[in-house]
Amino acid sequence: MTTIKEQAAISRLLSFLQEWDNAGKVARGNILTNFIEANQGKTAPELEQEFSQGASLFLVRLTTWLRITYMTGLCLEKLLRSIGIFLSAVSSNRYLIEFLEVGGVLTLLEILGLAKIKEEDKKESIKLLQVIANSGRKYKELICESYGVRSIAEFLANSKSEETQEEVQVLLESLVHGNPKYQNQVYKGLVALLPCASPKAQQLSLQTLRTAQSIIGATHPSIVDCVLKVLGTMHLEVQYEAIELIKDLANYDVRPALLKGLMALLTPSVKKTFQQQPKILADPSVLQHTAPLPMFLQQAAAAKTVGVLARGNMSMAEEMLQLRVVHRLMTAMGNTDHCNSQRLASLTLEYFVQMFPVVEEHVRKSMGEQLYQLFLSNAADLYLKIDSVQADILAANKVNVTEALHLCEVSRCTLNFLSDSGAPERMACGSSFQEDRGEPKE
Repeated sequence: MTTIKEQAAISRLLSFLQEWDNAGKVARGNILTNFIEANQGKTAPELEQEFSQGASLFLVRLTTWLRITYMTGLCLEKLLRSIGIFLSAVSSNRYLIEFLEVGGVLTLLEILGLAKIKEEDKKESIKLLQVIANSGRKYKELICESYGVRSIAEFLANSKSEETQEEVQVLLESLVHGNPKYQNQVYKGLVALLPCASPKAQQLSLQTLRTAQSIIGATHPSIVDCVLKVLGTMHLEVQYEAIELIKDLANYDVRPALLKGLMALLTPSVKKTFQQQPKILADPSVLQHTAPLPMFLQQAAAAKTVGVLARGNMSMAEEMLQLRVVHRLMTAMGNTDHCNSQRLASLTLEYFVQMFPVVEEHVRKSMGEQLYQLFLSNAADLYLKIDSVQADILAANKVNVTEALHLCEVSRCTLNFLSDSGAPERMACGSSFQEDRGEPKE
């Protein structure tokens, strides 16, 4: 038999549920407000005590009203926050299962794609998905099986709130960790986000890709083209993240394609630049440009990236020499239409000149003594001091150190052979790119 106290508690519960069932929209909104204020942060046992062991009876009413009204946005933020109190409570696994059994995940994902729903409501939906994903591997798999990665990625690209986008990033990172069955799906979704129009979404996707890359340990074939295109951004925070990801990718099998892609960005073809010129620039009344701005931005960012990679890895610097990086940097230095390309290419070339005697020799010969001395005096400000003739000399340079490097390699191999044979002779290659790897010259 139940005690008088228990009967009173059950009576209060039934009265509360009846009040909810008979309430209109405004009254239900008030009930939700009071519920949130009184129960935020409570554990599952505390909620059960509050509802006389019948908390699930209220949760099922919340989920039912959610399924009926979510497309209208009616009291949606309060409704989702109320459900969140149940799902995030300590020892709330029973509530979570009850919510999922009525299609809770699909409802939350559909909310993200509805145009009429407010950003704040969608943010609450993301937070509930975070709670579900953090509950374990099988729940992450459920989200992914419900085409969740696509819905979440599209929402990240279209969201106008940076705060909400950061919440989406937290969710995507959760889906990458401890989810071996679908981690590749999340990785591909992040790669697909890179061309989107939102700089914040690009920045967050690049950050999350670095995490995903370290977990997966393999690369997607399209990632090279996607990340190189991001270098055309005008947003320095996005460019920074792209360069950081490129540094990571250089340690994987896409390294040759990555370096070749950077070389191509340093010297875009004239035909290609005119093909990509915006139509508005075809108007004779508009000032003409030789290439669209994104291509110049890519060129400058590529020069910067090459410098970062070369300074961090001598072996990679040598690989870039084989790809005629010196010729390409000098060509970028002659691009008088974009001073940042000139400045960054000059700084990167300065490093190669300091580190490799063979580069110093060829650059001095190609530039001529006067221009070379200007370059040595202050590489960062060279673009401010050169005239049009000197710019043309840089742009039209024919420097090719690969032949010299090949001859040095042959000489070094011969030296090793003779040394192994015990011969007293010693052969040296004075301009070998292996010769000076100490501190850069002042």
